[in-house]
Amino acid sequence: MEPIHSISEILLHVWRQVSRNNNLNTSTAAILKTLAPHMPISSAVLLHAIREKGCIEAIAAEGVDAPLSLAESRIELAPSALDGLSQWAVSGKPALFASAPSVLTVLRPFLRAKSVMVGPLHNQLGPQGLLLLGASGNAVFTPGHLEVMDALIEPFSAALDNDHRLRELTAYREAAEADKRSLLNRLGRRELGDTIVGADSGLHSVMTRISLVAPSDAPVLILGETGTGKELVARAIHRQSSRAEGPFIRVNCGAIPPELIDSHLFGHEKGAFTGAVEARKGWFERADGGTLFLDEVGELPAAAQVRLLHILQDGWFERVGGNKPVNVNVRIVAATHRDLAAFAAEGRFREDLWYRIAVFPVLLPPLRERREDIPAMARHFAERAAIRFGLASLMPSEADLALLNSYDWPGNVRELGTVMDRAAILGDGKTLEVAKALGISPSAPPPAPLITRHPSMETEFCSLDEAMRRHIVKALSLTRGRIEGPYGAARLLQLNPHTLRARMRKLGIAWEQYRAAQNPSP
Repeated sequence: MEPIHSISEILLHVWRQVSRNNNLNTSTAAILKTLAPHMPISSAVLLHAIREKGCIEAIAAEGVDAPLSLAESRIELAPSALDGLSQWAVSGKPALFASAPSVLTVLRPFLRAKSVMVGPLHNQLGPQGLLLLGASGNAVFTPGHLEVMDALIEPFSAALDNDHRLRELTAYREAAEADKRSLLNRLGRRELGDTIVGADSGLHSVMTRISLVAPSDAPVLILGETGTGKELVARAIHRQSSRAEGPFIRVNCGAIPPELIDSHLFGHEKGAFTGAVEARKGWFERADGGTLFLDEVGELPAAAQVRLLHILQDGWFERVGGNKPVNVNVRIVAATHRDLAAFAAEGRFREDLWYRIAVFPVLLPPLRERREDIPAMARHFAERAAIRFGLASLMPSEADLALLNSYDWPGNVRELGTVMDRAAILGDGKTLEVAKALGISPSAPPPAPLITRHPSMETEFCSLDEAMRRHIVKALSLTRGRIEGPYGAARLLQLNPHTLRARMRKLGIAWEQYRAAQNPSP
């Protein structure tokens, strides 16, 4: 038998092999080669009991020179036999098969070597497996070799534990990949990244504003009609910020019952109300270190508006039923299709909260005001529909694009996506039935061609921009230059004040001159 200092040296090399190799078979083979010069060893088998299947199976089988071919890789056992093995693994020590307890005789078919040692493998949670070591040829293990076997239990246990963790991580990764593929299929995408079609054209000014505000932590208010893509813009702000690695939490403020909104946003303590059987983190705590997107913020009840204002001012809140302050570091991005300025003027939304969340407004134009993006969007949604529904990839024709461009799109981008989905389904992978998806009868006459501008019409028709300019000027004159509020031009024109201001800037209209015109200097 080797002296103790040799065992220590052997163990050092064994631990090196364990730390270098995560794969159980690889580390077992490397350990055998380390042991072979010092003891008559030829093979190793690691076993694992599967109680729910009523069996014990080999999870690694290696020889000194090559992988070991086992006569049996799995043996079914009675529950009593499994219980006996488990009890021995808890308190047992490495043993020679020749003198091993009878409970271990069920393991003999796994290794046909003349002399075999067996030892229990364990981790902090208890027994996790068994180790069988076989002697080479006619060699016989002696009681002295059990000392080495006893020293090998810990590194082999660590190798088995590493393998178990690796298998778990592999299973989690495969499950995550499967979930990702399923999600992409449902969304009709090839990648998870959000695509903003029109970023270089109709939304160029919006993307410029996003790049300006994203690096800061300033609250952002996204304004726009329903379906214009407010959540996509909110995610773009998050991705371009220093919080990109943190969580992005979306809350639809209009979809939460008023009596539960405090609990959802701020969390609650156990017993705070009937049904609160445990403490629960709210959306603010879950978004700590990231971005909280409050969609349809105009739907918040008055009480929730007060608590939101306090959080924006102080950075802390209390859970429902709690009395301890909770500090959070959250960036607020809010969105609404409502005219919050008018709501604030009418007392339907807190004016001080309006000023807090509207630090940097971003106005999303409706689709009818950026028709140059419709062809690219139509192609994008057609490809998405093909992926989602497992159909052939078809692109809209010029005639299809003409129909899409002639439609007014009250539902904006969301409606366009729905129309292209419907067109793909109606075409069944053979064509895109855009006309049917828009509800246009195939027998209906084609849309009238656009009237070509003629010099004789100059005196009767002005450009659309000029007509719009005149209409806005008339409204400003009637409202004495006032834009917002119940007596403002925006209300008269039935426009969002931010939309009106954007159009005035585009058309070169200065509201000040109309206010001044009503109050001439003496």
